[in-house]
Amino acid sequence: MRTFIFACIHNAGRSQMSAALFNRHADPARARAISAGTQPAGQVHPVVVDAMREIGIDLSTAKPQKLTAELADGAEMLITMGCGDECPYVAGVRREDWPLPDPKGQGMADVRRTRDEIEARVLGLLKGENLLLNPKIS
Repeated sequence: MRTFIFACIHNAGRSQMSAALFNRHADPARARAISAGTQPAGQVHPVVVDAMREIGIDLSTAKPQKLTAELADGAEMLITMGCGDECPYVAGVRREDWPLPDPKGQGMADVRRTRDEIEARVLGLLKGENLLLNPKIS
């Protein structure tokens, strides 16, 4: 099982959407995603919950969690979410940064755009890693 971590500072928006979309499209027998943050918020941003609900993903019970060494143990890749110098680092793990706007305080239209960009990036990652559940997705 290959593990991918999506991380940002508060684990309340971008990383939650990314992990949920990864797990929707990835072959569950071969890969999984988890999300975490360096300073977890108390809850996922309500506008993020609403935007994800529109596409059939329920994040209403998702809880932001702290990125720890134990959580990252065995992970293959860490994808950070445009948090600059505050982005987390995990030794020995491949890292990629996706420069995405933070949905905190954004309106639904902006959050939808971010969600859709994340989905496109996730699909590209899964295609590149040969991990798509349905390889016919472009």
